[in-house]
Amino acid sequence: MASHPSADVPVAEFAGQLLFRLWRASHTRTAEALESVGLTPALFALLNVLGARDGAIQQQLSSAMGIDPSTMVLLVDELERGGLAKRQPHAADRRAREVVITPKGRRALQRARGLAVQVEDEVLGGLAADERRQLMTLLRRALSAAPPQSPWRAEEGD
Repeated sequence: MASHPSADVPVAEFAGQLLFRLWRASHTRTAEALESVGLTPALFALLNVLGARDGAIQQQLSSAMGIDPSTMVLLVDELERGGLAKRQPHAADRRAREVVITPKGRRALQRARGLAVQVEDEVLGGLAADERRQLMTLLRRALSAAPPQSPWRAEEGD
């Protein structure tokens, strides 16, 4: 006869498992919210980076964001189709293509950021503002020291 684990037996917790569960809660709700403005989490991430820069070379975006170059092409194509970003020749290097956010993209980004803040408030509602800042600091530090990983590909899902 199989025994069921008792609820009072301590379970070893691992950061990766907790991060995964928190990511799922955040990612699912974020994807649902962003759908209302025609974005996916990956498109929002790219638009968010573009919104923080005056223009970025597509290849550098790929590297900085940990996104496979062919997937980056697909993401930029999608932003272009929606009129949210555009490619243009780079002023200093004619071989490079710069990606810039459009005015329509800035408006969409503003709405998407508002939705992302609402989701983050819901998901991290158990933390005070200073704890949230500390969490972000710790996550950035952990990520910068984490082992390298292969770039994200669209086939992995959004």
